[in-house]
Amino acid sequence: MHVLILGAGYSGMAIAHALSGKAASVTGTTRSAEKAAKLEKAGIRPIVFDGEVVSDELAAALRQTTHLIQSIAPGRDGDPMFRTGSVDLAGLAPALRWIGYLSTVGVYGDHGGQWVTEDMLSKPVSARSVERVEAEDAWLAFGAKHDVPVAVLRLSGIYGPGRNAFCNLANGTARRLVKPGQVFNRIRVEDIGAAASYLSERLQGGIFNITDNEPAPPQDIVAEAARLMGVEPPPEMPFETAELSPMARSFYGENKRVSNARMRDTGFEFAYPDYRVSLAQMWQTDSWRGK
Repeated sequence: MHVLILGAGYSGMAIAHALSGKAASVTGTTRSAEKAAKLEKAGIRPIVFDGEVVSDELAAALRQTTHLIQSIAPGRDGDPMFRTGSVDLAGLAPALRWIGYLSTVGVYGDHGGQWVTEDMLSKPVSARSVERVEAEDAWLAFGAKHDVPVAVLRLSGIYGPGRNAFCNLANGTARRLVKPGQVFNRIRVEDIGAAASYLSERLQGGIFNITDNEPAPPQDIVAEAARLMGVEPPPEMPFETAELSPMARSFYGENKRVSNARMRDTGFEFAYPDYRVSLAQMWQTDSWRGK
């Protein structure tokens, strides 16, 4: 297994870590030399890629790649691998056996707090989610044309070491915004890595929601983290009167409970099935700060 991760950021590095003992090589792209040094330190062969020009080094990596993870967000011009004038991916990557595309549960849009599954039609609200649907379709079409299984991993809100409610409480940025009936879906970053590894080893394609078992009000997570830390949680604030950026406010415009039943039906087990288990593990192991 020769793995290439396009966009080896927070989730990409977790996937690389999950695959490190199983892959003959793991290569990851990043946009800067500074971040490339971080990848190298983590045991990932780094390649600088701006999302536009495929260098000779990246082309060489693509030629030997058997398992490709695409984590670079699309833009208005579409996915970097399928833009007009972009490379011939099939010609550059003849050894491909499996593709994983990291998408978002944002493609479902708003469902008024009801449960959603992969079989439900996408109805994205934001422009960024519309772009994700288009990118999903492009990758699935590529896989069908070239007989390569494509797994679309629809990720919910990502957190983990270095990015969590403990960090927000410690640095004074935690807030408990309350919007009655509002829930969010979340996923521990290590479970993203484990899910990608699981599907890639089985060469399994399809669309999968990668999210924990329990959608929950965001203020509850902050309260639980504060309880574990032994500190007073910030006071609850009504969503309507809170000062929020347009993007932050847009997240509250979508309310849904995302089911992970399809992923669990494959036999996969989430190590962090809910926020209580996950927060307790991070606090007890002192891993919440990250590296």
